Amino acid sequence: TAAHHAGAMLVYLAWVSKVSVNQPAVVRRAEQIQTRRPVSKDWQAAWLLKAVTCIDLTTLSGDDTPSNVYRLCYKAKHPIRDDLLKSLNMHNKGITTGAVCVYPARICDAVKALKAAQCDIPVASVATGFPAGQTPLKTRLEEIKMAVEDGAREIDIVINRTLVLTGQWEALYNEIHQCRAACGDAHMKTILGTGELGSLTNVYKTSLVAMMAGSDFIKTSTGKENVNATFPVALVMVRAIRDYYRKTGYKVGFKPAGGIRTAKDSLNWLSLIKEELGNDWLSPQLFRLGASTLLSDIERQIYHHVTGRYAASHELPMA
Repeated sequence: TAAHHAGAMLVYLAWVSKVSVNQPAVVRRAEQIQTRRPVSKDWQAAWLLKAVTCIDLTTLSGDDTPSNVYRLCYKAKHPIRDDLLKSLNMHNKGITTGAVCVYPARICDAVKALKAAQCDIPVASVATGFPAGQTPLKTRLEEIKMAVEDGAREIDIVINRTLVLTGQWEALYNEIHQCRAACGDAHMKTILGTGELGSLTNVYKTSLVAMMAGSDFIKTSTGKENVNATFPVALVMVRAIRDYYRKTGYKVGFKPAGGIRTAKDSLNWLSLIKEELGNDWLSPQLFRLGASTLLSDIERQIYHHVTGRYAASHELPMA
């Protein structure tokens, strides 16, 4: 009922208002995660293949065309060269990326390309005035509905950062809640734009509000801010996910995006998830990596693992 909803809202807002983050402790823990000795040999290859299945293979450029979206979709279905997968005995395990992520105008191209490739990977679309979120709410909601109609099964919305910076938590909740309704059956990932939120305390509060309003995932960045996915920010977000799960029983997913380019980066992200959230989150249902160039480096490392040498540039197709 409306009264129950309003009551729950007050409890939630009280929780949000009490939050404060211990920045030095967060930074120390974040550094610790990144200096761990990485896994090696077969274990490393296995972790890298796990990372591949969690990638949202992304193109978000002004010069996107149907042909580069088609190529991206083909790559999403065949992320690692078949002969390399055969050497690892993984060729029949159905390894694909987690999704293909595009602008709203390119959804139809992506849906068509994946259908032609007989591939059931979801198409994710950014929406709501990406990347700044500075368009009227009515326009943002319309954009979500159109994206869903065009066949996007996941919607990556951006929040209105102004509401965070001016402390309007209830208004933020209401906007995200309306976006959730507009998504219908599509999964909603909420991009916080953490490089523009001002403090780690705001990152935690925004994470909570986004989850309370019905987000299936929370995502660090658009990839267009000056500062994108960093480990201190990620730590604050995954701890918010953990606290929210303890309090409500709901598991919300996590997606770092922006600046994730190397195989080593992806291993660091996976170890953060394993240590902070546990094995349940180590799957594309609850963890995604937003990236456009990461896959090339992972394929390069797997090539090295299989052959003992690094590939020349013409030996591996571009991601």
